[in-house]
Amino acid sequence: MKMYHLLLLLWLGAGSAVAQPPAVEKAAFNPPDESTIPAGPQGDAIRLGQKLLFQTSLLLKNNSGSALNCTSCHLNGGRQPNAAPWVGIWGTFPEYRARNAKINSLQDRINDCFERSLNGKALPYDSNEMLAILAYMHWLSKDVPTGVDVEGRGFIRITAPQPPDMERGKKVYADKCAICHQPDGEGQYAPNGEVIFPALWGDKSFNIAAGMARLNTAAAFTKANMPLGQGNTLTDQEAFDVALYFTRQPRPDFAKKLQDWPKGGKPKDARY
Repeated sequence: MKMYHLLLLLWLGAGSAVAQPPAVEKAAFNPPDESTIPAGPQGDAIRLGQKLLFQTSLLLKNNSGSALNCTSCHLNGGRQPNAAPWVGIWGTFPEYRARNAKINSLQDRINDCFERSLNGKALPYDSNEMLAILAYMHWLSKDVPTGVDVEGRGFIRITAPQPPDMERGKKVYADKCAICHQPDGEGQYAPNGEVIFPALWGDKSFNIAAGMARLNTAAAFTKANMPLGQGNTLTDQEAFDVALYFTRQPRPDFAKKLQDWPKGGKPKDARY
């Protein structure tokens, strides 16, 4: 009888172990080398998509209402971890998004950025430009299994030890950011208008409904990536303070903002 009870306990324990959900493994962040872009029409489309993402404000003026490029936030052509990379993104869509309470395609997500982060207009889904951008993102994701998340996707998670403070943020901005983004936040540009350092506020910047207009997103991006080439040198507190400062500066409105989060769940750091 004692042996029976022992076996029963072992079986129940084994059953409990089996019932535990397996740990979700993430793929290593390993973007493909540009030398692997194929020759021919497919490679031409990939290269065009890459060019459009790096030079959005110059090459897609009818769709971009800002002086930003897609790569102003998706650094290094979407190949930098913790800067909203595109590596592996192909296999994560379609995806439900609470902001519009719908299943979104990757095209939907791209156009969301055009309308908000670029303060512009959506691309036609069947346009050569949209297809080229998709081709580039598909190539970036070619070594990532469908449905598998990637290390470094999105942004890091940080918390501020103290409530963020505008005055402290203003000082961090003056000390660490203004040399590139300028004291008035308007950024720097080449003579042909190409972006050198993007505008952080004002008419040339992202609108109030962009993800980067949210405090938590801006702080996480800043912590991991700014100053450029010196990521993770600011403290969490400094990242939150300076993010509060630049996200609360004047920027374009978004006409469709009242349609967001129709089923509730709006984040506390949304600007509207």
